[in-house]
Amino acid sequence: MVRPPLPPLENRYERFDLTVSTAAEFLRDAWEELREVRIEVADMPATSDAEGIPRWLVDKEGHRIVMFRIPIERLSRLHSADDMHRRMEVEACVFRAAAEYLDRDPWDLGPERFRF
Repeated sequence: MVRPPLPPLENRYERFDLTVSTAAEFLRDAWEELREVRIEVADMPATSDAEGIPRWLVDKEGHRIVMFRIPIERLSRLHSADDMHRRMEVEACVFRAAAEYLDRDPWDLGPERFRF
């Protein structure tokens, strides 16, 4: 007897990493300046600053952006805590971090994506 296949195991970290990777891929395709930038995922920042716990770190000299999973997931105030809204919040953080890296407004990064 053969058992039915099990669904793939999925956890918060994998979902977060996939969402960050997908948004980063979109941004790299759209913005040449981001093609050499490493976008990494870490659990927590090492320290907090005067504004509180950062959601991301932009290191222009090192050509990298670090997204902090736990602050983004736990400190976001979503009006609806379903999968779609959690994904949208993670994508928005990636866009805001990339915009900070480029010294642009986040809405400038994907204008065609938001027009219908």
